[in-house]
Parts: sequence; structure tokens; C-alpha cells
Amino acid sequence: MGDAGGRPGFYVGLGLALASSAFIGGSFILKKKGLLRLFLLLYLPYLGQGGHAYLREWLWWAGLLCMGVGEAANFAAYAFAPATLVTPLGALSVLVSAVLSSTFLNEQLNVHGKIGCILSILGSTVMVIHAPQEEEVSSLESMAEKLKDPGFIVFAVCVLVSSLLLIFVAGPRYGQSNVLVYVLVCSAIGSLSVSCVKGLGIALKELFSGKPVLKEPLGWVLLVCLVICISVQINYLNKALDIFNTSVVTPVYYVLFTTAVMMCSAILFKEWQHMVLDNIIGTISGFLTIVSGIFLLHAFRDVPFTPDFLPLFLQQGRADLHASWRSADRHQSCQHQPLLPSEDKGSQSAEEEEEEEG
Repeated sequence: MGDAGGRPGFYVGLGLALASSAFIGGSFILKKKGLLRLFLLLYLPYLGQGGHAYLREWLWWAGLLCMGVGEAANFAAYAFAPATLVTPLGALSVLVSAVLSSTFLNEQLNVHGKIGCILSILGSTVMVIHAPQEEEVSSLESMAEKLKDPGFIVFAVCVLVSSLLLIFVAGPRYGQSNVLVYVLVCSAIGSLSVSCVKGLGIALKELFSGKPVLKEPLGWVLLVCLVICISVQINYLNKALDIFNTSVVTPVYYVLFTTAVMMCSAILFKEWQHMVLDNIIGTISGFLTIVSGIFLLHAFRDVPFTPDFLPLFLQQGRADLHASWRSADRHQSCQHQPLLPSEDKGSQSAEEEEEEEG
């Protein structure tokens, strides 16, 4: 494991990230279960009256509570563990949701989905083993010094300029036809929002330790920036989901968002500076493995997988196939058999004609 494995705070952040994925993944199931139960109890016409009938269903509220707990755990995880670890582990919420859906909602998890789940688990394990050691940031003062770093300032300016170009130039022209336009906006702005979350997590740790954090202007600046970034993310992510299929938007957004966060964290917190080569390769390999798993989970979610897709020698009906081959061979041999009887019949008729003439 990387150097981060020796710090107790690393394991706290890892546990919070895993708990966050479990709660967020379970919240989708509880909400959907509550809506299905509401549909059965009240029937469809009542659901359209005001659109707030779900507020009377306790399962929906339980799902909302789980979502809140999961987001809070994810927020706290950034204060203890590197963002390069916490952000990719968010993919496990998709895995939890897929597994629980097949168990409690009777939704089919095909072979592609099961392979995607296995790949996501393997990739997450590899990323945990090779997790980077970020440069220590334990106070708002050190966070302020990081934010003044020329490398991060250049990165932030590039993010803002490219986002404005995507929104006002590329959006009106290509936003309706290219999924990357709005998803890139969400991902780029999302990398800055994670940095704000990291700073606010440090501020909360200082607040609970008794330091006068509320008098520090940096904490309030980070809070305002976080609200703005999240608002932009939600707006353009919803635009992308309205235009394109969820199975396309979700994996693309995950890949671009996680990549942007890893780049931002590497620049701001110098997470990769002291990593050896095998840990760098392991982190990248784990991330790409998770990407492959998420892609399989979403891209082929609605594709039925039947034995007909397997090679002939793997199909269960190969015995029937061989039987059909044997019957075809017999049929072909039967087609050749009439040649001999016809010749016999022809010779017999010739002999009968000779006898009649004689």
C-alpha cells in the first residue's frame, strides 16, 4: 500500500467513503420501493394530483434520509482521505444499487452487469492498495497557501475559461447533439467543488477542535464557491440527462468527473509527488478497471444476454445442435439413396418389357 495506508485518518476516510456508497446506493432502492408501493396503494390517477403523494410514504423518507447520511459521509471522507481515492470509490454506489435492485426490485442483472460489478470491486481494491499520499493539509492556513499556488491558479483559470466557452459557444451549437459538451461543464466545475469540500471539511475539523474558524473569511468563501459550483453541476447534468440516455451520460460523467478531480487534487495537494512508479501504475490501473466495470453496468443494462450470443461450443443446446447435424446428414444420405432403387426399378421395367415382347 502507499504511504497513506499508515495513517489512521486514511482508514477513517476509506470507511466513510465505503459507507457513503452503501447509503447512497441503498437510498435509490428505498425511494423506488416507496414509489412502487405508493403506486399499488393509490393507483396512477392519484399520483398526478399535485405530484407530492410520495411525501406520505415512509419508505421514500427513509430513502431520503439514507441519501443525506451518504452525502454527509462522503463530505466527511474528503477531510481524512485523498480525493483521488474518495471520488473513484463513489462508483460503488452504482454497484450497490444494481445488486440491491436485482434482489429487492426483481430487476434483471445480466451477465454484463455481473462482470461490471466484479470489475468495479477489483478496481476499487487496487486503488485502495495503491492510494496516494497527499501533502499534509491540516489547517485553513495551509489550505490558503495551497490555493495561492501558481499551478492551481492556472488550472482554475483554465477550468473557468473552458467552462464559459462550453456554455456560451459550444452549448448552443453542439449541446443537443454531443453528450460531451454539458458533461464536460459538470466535470470541470465538479473538480473545483471537490476542492471546496476538502477545505470545508478541514474547517469543520478545526471548528470541532475549538478553533475560531467562523471568523476566518476563507471558510465562507469556500462555502459560497461550493454552492455556486454545485448549482452549475446540477443544472448542466440535468440538461445532459434530458437530452441523452442515462446509460450514456452516467459512465461518461463518471470518467470525466473523476479524471478532473484527480488532476485537480494532484495539482492542489501534490498527491502524486511522492508516489513511486508502481503505486502510480496501480492507481491508474484501478481507475481504468472501475471505468470498465461502470461502462459494462450501464452501456449493456438493457441488452438481453441469451445463450445464442455464446460460441457454439459453449451453448447449452450443443447436443441438440449435434443431433440436428446428424439428422441433416441422414437427410442428405436419404437423398442419395433413391438413385440405386430407381436404377433397379428401371432395370426391372426393362426386363418386364422384354418378357412381354417375347
